[in-house]
Amino acid sequence: MTDHPILVIGATGKTGSRVVTKLEAKGVAVRRGARRSETPFDWEDPATWAPVLKGVSKAYVTYFPDLAFPGAVEKLEAFTKVAADSGLEHVVLLSGRGEHFATVGEEVVRNSGIPFTIVRAAWFAQNFSEGYLRDPILGGALPMPGGDMPEPIIDIDDIADVVVAALTEDGHQGERYEVTGPRLMTFAEMAEVLTETLGRPIQYVPISFDDFHANVAASGGEFVADIFTSIARETLDGRNAHVTDGVERALGRKPRDFAEFAKTAMATGTWSVAA
Repeated sequence: MTDHPILVIGATGKTGSRVVTKLEAKGVAVRRGARRSETPFDWEDPATWAPVLKGVSKAYVTYFPDLAFPGAVEKLEAFTKVAADSGLEHVVLLSGRGEHFATVGEEVVRNSGIPFTIVRAAWFAQNFSEGYLRDPILGGALPMPGGDMPEPIIDIDDIADVVVAALTEDGHQGERYEVTGPRLMTFAEMAEVLTETLGRPIQYVPISFDDFHANVAASGGEFVADIFTSIARETLDGRNAHVTDGVERALGRKPRDFAEFAKTAMATGTWSVAA
């Protein structure tokens, strides 16, 4: 272990907040990389990059909201140059499974000259409990495109565990861990699990990609909807319809099942309906 802090970019995000908590539980010094952090970080402001990297030994890097966003790969490449000049010893990159621009971002990190680990993740289970699908589920519906195409959805806590292992243990440099859940599930099957867990009907509602775009645009705007719809079209075409052993290779255990995620999320009260 090093006396230098570990930088977590996206420290307030779904994965980053968990990585921070798990690192601090191990007694590791963490520098939070976010716009309102003590040492601020902003992808849109390159002047913030060198200060947040000063004295840092390792970094977990996420790009919000996704590496598919226009300009993301270029910003990542510019950031890795600053990081290399700062003497960063190890970077762990969060990537998206089956996404073209995420793969391009992976190559940027591979070619940066910085020792690296890549964590290429499937769709997040926490989108159901913390993300854009929480409100529809509260209303008894799970509206998703993709038809019967199965997805090996992953619990974000597994992603965070893999990231923490890569940042604090030997033997992970140069690895690409493609992380998925332990089984393939259709969205209809996920709705069945949610129905059983919540104790009330959650109906899978198959929708078109155009309807998906309209739903996202209503809450996040047209630009965000364009990107996320493009990702959905790209990743729900069958290319990701298989499980991988990334979690097991990194951690020596099986990934958590979606049913286990649902029970854990239910216990937090995230799907409680106010009287």
